[in-house]
Amino acid sequence: MSSNWFDLAGRVALVTGAGANGGIGHAIAKAMARFGADLLICDVDVEGAEQTAREVRTLDRRCVAVRCDVGSAEEVLAMFAALDRAFNYIDILVNNVGIGCRSRPEDLSLDDWRRVVAVNLDGTFLCCREAGRRMIRRGQGGSIVNVSSIAGGSALGRGNFVYSVTKGGINQLTRELAVEWSPYQIRVNAIQPAQTLTPAVQRMFDDPRLNTDKLRERLLAGIPLGRFGEPEDIAKAAVFLTSDAAGFITGHLLPVDGGNLALNAGGSRLWPGDE
Repeated sequence: MSSNWFDLAGRVALVTGAGANGGIGHAIAKAMARFGADLLICDVDVEGAEQTAREVRTLDRRCVAVRCDVGSAEEVLAMFAALDRAFNYIDILVNNVGIGCRSRPEDLSLDDWRRVVAVNLDGTFLCCREAGRRMIRRGQGGSIVNVSSIAGGSALGRGNFVYSVTKGGINQLTRELAVEWSPYQIRVNAIQPAQTLTPAVQRMFDDPRLNTDKLRERLLAGIPLGRFGEPEDIAKAAVFLTSDAAGFITGHLLPVDGGNLALNAGGSRLWPGDE
């Protein structure tokens, strides 16, 4: 029935980077719970993860919180061991964790490059691999959503070099896994947010190296809908992609960007003379 297309009851979801900081992972975890999923969530901020877990439990859903740095293979394996003990299966994985390092490419150190790659690419791969192994073994299919970025689809500049490269890698990882795991009915998709009002974006606006007013004006000029994203905008897309409503969608990169990627770099929503 159409009324049940978005129902996640009976499913177990793992959401990374879901600490209670007002970010995307926080919003996704609560949205999954509202639609009926039980959860294991992780964050490097274990107190924040525990707070999210308490919020989820008020929705009458089970939730286990663990500390995990997804850039560490050992910690990822420990997290999935905790998942096995708590639930013994997984239906949904949302890879939300991502970090950046603002630097001109010519000034970027190899250590900083490797740090971002370890979290954004290695961590996404490791979580996908561990979730995929369990989904394949169980034989009931599953859904994986990787939180990418508009930075994976077009160049941002402004020192986003290594961040953008890793997001481009996540996009191709998504497509490859969608094909590789299609025989097991495991759907793999990605969300490409534009600038979303999270603590990380606020830190960018607070960066003394940047002119905040000009940056806001420039970013909003590239978003036809005329506003920044909210974490709940991304959470809605994650619920859709992991639900039966998206049952015939895999290998898709879904922009949740207010039209950013649709807009040519020289384009505008204004007609000449309307400025």
